[in-house]
Amino acid sequence: MHVVIAGGHGQIALLLTEILAAEGHSVTGLIRRPEQSEDLTAIGGRPIVLDLEQADAEHLAGLLASETGDAVDAVVFAAGAGPGSGAARKETVDRAASVLLADAAERAGVRRFLQISTMGAGTTPDPARDEVWAAYLAAKTAAEDDLRARDLDWVVLRPGALTDDAPAGTVLLAEPSVGRGEVTRADVAAVIAELLRTPAVSRKVLELRGGDAPVVDAVAALVSEN
Repeated sequence: MHVVIAGGHGQIALLLTEILAAEGHSVTGLIRRPEQSEDLTAIGGRPIVLDLEQADAEHLAGLLASETGDAVDAVVFAAGAGPGSGAARKETVDRAASVLLADAAERAGVRRFLQISTMGAGTTPDPARDEVWAAYLAAKTAAEDDLRARDLDWVVLRPGALTDDAPAGTVLLAEPSVGRGEVTRADVAAVIAELLRTPAVSRKVLELRGGDAPVVDAVAALVSEN
């Protein structure tokens, strides 16, 4: 399959690219800066430099439909403004860029859309947290709401607190709520890869944290629930 990843230089995106490319899939990563290209090509990905905060849906749809070289089977929204950004960029990246990608996917006829969200989306922010955190949750919630209203084969994945530990290979993956917990970035990437391999899992909001089920079994259990 051919997968396009928005936010292609992020940590989870790079791990996902490596997994998919090693299996022989085509992976195109949308990146902001040309100097990030080498990191993608080194692991088998194909970079396209595109600033999602400046792009428009028509141009991005054209990339999805033609300039990526072969038909796109799925898009993954893995972009984020990052922990050092302010409230304004939570809106322009975490919400608006996801909406832009969904608009482009619809125009290009790409139905499969996986969105990386966050645990806590759809809830009222903890008043003890700052306004940037509140803006982040609001942006993620709005992006989810937009995607769920579309006629796409979407999946929203809400990971818990992310760590850089070695992958456990086992997770707890279910519709809300699984409760708070940590999950490695490598396990998040593995779950996304398995969801891409499992198109029967569609139109679900899923929460993810560390658990006892092997990734393949955790995703397969979702199919049996349909």
